[in-house]
Amino acid sequence: MRPTLAPRVPVRLALAVGAAEVHLRHRFPRIMWALTPRSPAREEPFAELQRMEWDPAFRALFRAELNALIVQSAEAAVTDLRHAICPDSEEPGA
Repeated sequence: MRPTLAPRVPVRLALAVGAAEVHLRHRFPRIMWALTPRSPAREEPFAELQRMEWDPAFRALFRAELNALIVQSAEAAVTDLRHAICPDSEEPGA
């Protein structure tokens, strides 16, 4: 069998398009920058999760705030439970 040109045409076309892109980027950098697709903006919840994964200072701050909220919630639950058991009792610190 004799090789045909058909398999080489897409490769040559891709190479020509790539060369044209390089030339255009060099010749018109601002226009090409404006035409370059960019990743969409991160959605807020996922942006915060990604920041926690990559930023150790933010992760430490988040963990400290989360720990404080858990302690505060637990203290509120204990207070509610004490009032449910003995509704007439005063607070120990009051």
